[in-house]
Amino acid sequence: MEKIGAIGAIGIIGGSGLYDVEEVADLREERVSTPFGEPSDAFVLGRMAGKEIAFLARHGRGHRHSPSEINYRANIWEMKA
Repeated sequence: MEKIGAIGAIGIIGGSGLYDVEEVADLREERVSTPFGEPSDAFVLGRMAGKEIAFLARHGRGHRHSPSEINYRANIWEMKA
C-alpha cells in the first residue's frame, strides 16, 4: 500500500453510507496484508478538500463482517502504518 505520510492526511474507519462519497477525487483501492491478517476490506485512497484520505469500511462493503468477526488489530495496524 502506498503510504500517505503527509501532515494533515486523514484516516477514516467508517461504516455504512461512506463507501461512495462523491467529493473524493483520484480514487484508488489498495489491498494489504498485516502481521494480524487481512483488514476488513480494501483501503480506498484519494483526495478530498485538498487533503489525502484513507478510508476503510469497518464491516467490509456490504456488511460482510459482524462486529465479532472484525479484525480490529489488522484494521488499526494498517491505518496507523
